[in-house]
Amino acid sequence: MAKHLDLEEQEQLDELKHFWNEYGNLITWVVIAVFGGIAAWNGWQYWQRTQSVQASAMYEEVERAAQAGDIARVERAFADVKEKFGGTAYAQQAGLVTAKTLVDKGNTDGAKAALTWVAEKASDEGYQALARLRLAAILLEAKSYDEAQKQLSGEMPKEFEGLAADRRGDIYVAQGKKTEAKAEYSKAYKALDERTDYRRLVEVKLSALGVDPQTLAAPAATAASGGAKP
Repeated sequence: MAKHLDLEEQEQLDELKHFWNEYGNLITWVVIAVFGGIAAWNGWQYWQRTQSVQASAMYEEVERAAQAGDIARVERAFADVKEKFGGTAYAQQAGLVTAKTLVDKGNTDGAKAALTWVAEKASDEGYQALARLRLAAILLEAKSYDEAQKQLSGEMPKEFEGLAADRRGDIYVAQGKKTEAKAEYSKAYKALDERTDYRRLVEVKLSALGVDPQTLAAPAATAASGGAKP
């Protein structure tokens, strides 16, 4: 036979009922919110993985079409990945591949459109910078010097500053502005890593304009040696 609850147990039970009546709904909603948040996070992660897989497959289609030289297929595949997965890195990479393929085939207008999209829509600063540099090169080739300079006038990630300065120097050379070109090539020379082949190319450009690249590092070296004296 079940025993009757003693007085202390009854009081504890009454307190528990009172507590649940007062806070039960709140506790229930908190639990629901917590588990709902976990479910939403898992759902978001799954959606992200799915998006990434699908975007990757579309990017590979752009690459295959580019390797085959099938321009129509390249443009169609890029349009698809841009429309469906425009916020992913794969779409931005596809834009760069598409632009290169179109340039190689002589379709500069299509290349400019692809690069403009990457420069304006890419979430990654590196892809934006690459697109602007390549767009400036196309505009330079077309003798659209002011437009080319505009692409390089904004702020660039530090690792692209030397390349941007070099490209500005190229534009000034094409315009016959040697003084401005020397200044930009000098910036590029100082910004680029001395171990890179690209820096040696800038050396050649400076030498062609009558500038000894070795003198550009002289002030820093002098200051360093002067600071070492007692």
